[in-house]
Amino acid sequence: MTTARTAEERKAAKARDLPPPPDEIDPRVSALVNELIGRVADKWTMLILEVLTEHGTLRFTRIGKLVGDISQKMLTQTLRQMERDGLVSRKVFPVIPPKVEYRLTELGLTLSEAFCGVWIWAAENLEKVEEARRIFDEKASER
Repeated sequence: MTTARTAEERKAAKARDLPPPPDEIDPRVSALVNELIGRVADKWTMLILEVLTEHGTLRFTRIGKLVGDISQKMLTQTLRQMERDGLVSRKVFPVIPPKVEYRLTELGLTLSEAFCGVWIWAAENLEKVEEARRIFDEKASER
């Protein structure tokens, strides 16, 4: 089963100099995009992705310290979900105390690269967003 794209969606993409979306999208792809956006839009996933991109392979406790203000439970849950999605790999060393290391997989690295564009966009548009918020807040306070 596929989802049809409207003429308006194709026209809007063309107006922004983007490649038009395909006429038909596999609903499994659509579901995956929705799941991943929900996951990656999660604050902790984004922060862990950033930490592992910058620092490479890290132990559990070091990730927690670099992310900052994350509980062990939330760090565990987020890393497990990232591992399930194929974004990180986990290596357990048979020592006492336990030693566990995490690193981004190739899939995780490509996601990190994709979201680098968000950082670039934010840097390029920071003043515009701040101005829009200022204008909105002024109008809201006048109501």
